[in-house]
Amino acid sequence: MKSTNPVLRNLTKNMKITKIMLFLVLGSFQVFGQNTKIDSIQNNKIVKFKYEALIIPTVLIGYGVVGLESHTLQLLNTESRDEIIESIDDKFTIDDFSQYSPFLAVYGLNAFGVKGKNNFKDRTIILGTAYLIMGGTVTILKRTGNVERPDGSSKNSFPSGHTATAFMGAEFLYQEYKDVSVWYGISGYLVATGTGLFRMYNNRHWLTDVAAGAGIGILSTKIAYWIHPLIKKTIFKDKEIANGIVMPFYNGKEYGLGISMTL
Repeated sequence: MKSTNPVLRNLTKNMKITKIMLFLVLGSFQVFGQNTKIDSIQNNKIVKFKYEALIIPTVLIGYGVVGLESHTLQLLNTESRDEIIESIDDKFTIDDFSQYSPFLAVYGLNAFGVKGKNNFKDRTIILGTAYLIMGGTVTILKRTGNVERPDGSSKNSFPSGHTATAFMGAEFLYQEYKDVSVWYGISGYLVATGTGLFRMYNNRHWLTDVAAGAGIGILSTKIAYWIHPLIKKTIFKDKEIANGIVMPFYNGKEYGLGISMTL
C-alpha cells in the first residue's frame, strides 16, 4: 500500500530514481578500474586481449537482454517508468544533443591545445570504427526486436541508440585522455549517464534499454581500439597525414554522425 504522506512519497520516489542513476554511474565507472594497458596502442601492434575489459559492458548488455524475458526486470522497468513519469512537468530533449557531447569534447579539447593519445587521423578512424560497430549492432537489434517504447509510439525500444552513442563517446573520451586526467573520462561518463536518464525521463526507453545501450557503446569503442592497428595497416597504410571534420547531423527525421576526412 502506498503512503498517503506526500513527503514520504516524494522521498521514496527520489530514492528509486537515485538507485537507477547509481546503477548506471557505478557500473560504467568500473571501466576506470581496468589496467590502462588493456586498450593502448603500442608501436602499431595489437595489444594482448584481456577478458577483464569485457566484464562491465557484458554485464550491462546481459542485464538488458535478460530483461527482455524476465518478469522481475520488466516489473522494475514499469515501476521505474511510473516513478519518473510522476515527476515530469515538461519534457527536455537535451538528450538529442548530449549524446554527442563526449566524443565532440575530444575534438574540442584538441582544438584548444589539450592533446590526447592519438592524432586527428587515428582518433577519427577509431571513432568511425566504433560508430559503425555500435550503429550496426543497435540497428540490427532494433529491427529484429519487438519491444514497445514506454510511450507506445513504436516497437523498436531495445536498445537505446542515444545511450549507446553517448557511452561510445564517453569511452572514447576516456581512452584519449586517461593519461592526461581521469576526470575527462569521468565527466564524459556523467554526461552519458545523464543522457540515459533523460531517455527514461522523456518516456522513450526502459531501464533495460538504457543498460544495454550503455554496454554496447562501451564495448564498441573498446573493440575499435583493439582492432585499430590492423585497420590502419590494411586500409589506411601509407597515409600518415589527414585533415577533416567530425560533426553530428539531423535530417529532419534522424540523427547521425558525419565524418569527412581528406588523406
